Amino acid sequence: MALKPKSAIISPLSPFTPDLYQRAWCSIPHPTLPLIATAHAKSVTVFSLSTFTKHSSLTGGHSRSVRTVAWQPPFDNDSNKGGGKRLRLVTGSFDATAGLWSYKPKAEDELEQEVKFGNGDGSDNEEEEEDEWEFTLVLEGHENEVKGLSFTPSGQYLATCSRDKSVWIWEDVSLASSDIPGIPSGEGEDEWETVAVLTEHEGDVKAVAWAPSQLPNSRPKNASRYYSAECLASASYDNTVRIWREDAAEGPGEWVCVAVLEGHEGTVWSLQWESKEREDGRFPRLMTCSADGTVRVWRVKHDEDEDQDEGQGLMGRFGAIPNTMRRSLKEEWECEAVLPRVHSRDVYSISWSAKTGLVASTGSDGVVAIYAEDPDAQEEGVSRWSVIGTVKNAHGPYEVNHVTWCKRWDAGIEAERRGKEEMLVTTGDDGVVKAWEVRVE
Repeated sequence: MALKPKSAIISPLSPFTPDLYQRAWCSIPHPTLPLIATAHAKSVTVFSLSTFTKHSSLTGGHSRSVRTVAWQPPFDNDSNKGGGKRLRLVTGSFDATAGLWSYKPKAEDELEQEVKFGNGDGSDNEEEEEDEWEFTLVLEGHENEVKGLSFTPSGQYLATCSRDKSVWIWEDVSLASSDIPGIPSGEGEDEWETVAVLTEHEGDVKAVAWAPSQLPNSRPKNASRYYSAECLASASYDNTVRIWREDAAEGPGEWVCVAVLEGHEGTVWSLQWESKEREDGRFPRLMTCSADGTVRVWRVKHDEDEDQDEGQGLMGRFGAIPNTMRRSLKEEWECEAVLPRVHSRDVYSISWSAKTGLVASTGSDGVVAIYAEDPDAQEEGVSRWSVIGTVKNAHGPYEVNHVTWCKRWDAGIEAERRGKEEMLVTTGDDGVVKAWEVRVE
């Protein structure tokens, strides 16, 4: 059993350059490459995690501010099919659209050289950068600003959420039509289709997140026979979180809300699934943060009676039974823990490390906090957390809008540890993207 960390020393590293000099909303690291994308104004700046300098920028695609970004999970780079070396990124904007962008270097090894070594001077060649990033497609349908984006681990499905109280699910048809999963069918134009529109929230939908379905135990036992592998969570201004699944009995595109998580007393600003597989093999937990100043952990309750239904399968459960008589598809979720209160105002962002299990939070009070879970308490069926480190005024007097764990690739860490050790990155109203070293004792 791992020992619980007792304290964390959070020290600033060099900030990313150049400063953006305008409110920045979030910074999202690429799943595999040393790149991080920051949304601000009507553009996105991509920084190198190797040099902490600007790598490229995405401009000209939106008429209003870009609120959020998401990297499409990478394709198989060993394939000779189209798209193997291409970077794809989606932007969500206050202009009510989501934009798809594609970046393909001129030479096969150019991208690898760029992200590892950078240009070293933070130079800004806008004409060259505009040629590198191509604005390929606009996803339209939302009536108000797009607040959140999330890709499934396969990259085939994208969820968007908006101030219009809806969640849209989109499918990358080029991936669905390919003979090889995860590889585009060709080099033609991007083609996306609307799969579902979910409208049960009673307020703005602030964030969406797909569960890490690539894990072996990615579904509750009682869900594997009735739903697809994908599970989506959405957070709202209505103080709730909703869990969505595709109802396999009804066919493709029939998504249902299987649970409503209630307990927060203010807007739920953000949420994140547990990415590290649990030792007990259970379904990943979900963490949420709110305007009520709290961070909560949720888990699905397993129905012990389901063992009696083993072997019946989907048709045995629903076959020949009218829809009105079917047993409810609802799942029961419970709040497993409320983390120790640190923040005096809204908690805007949380990040749950897949490597260490540590959690970071930040918000409108400018505080960055790190929490650790007591591993011994898990055996008792409960979750106990403690605060092991904080930084006040992380961005001076400005609000901190986002925090994320990401891998370290910079020269300040030994070569053999690059791409393995983690740091924190925070993004604030001051337009500064900051990196933080975290030493745990």
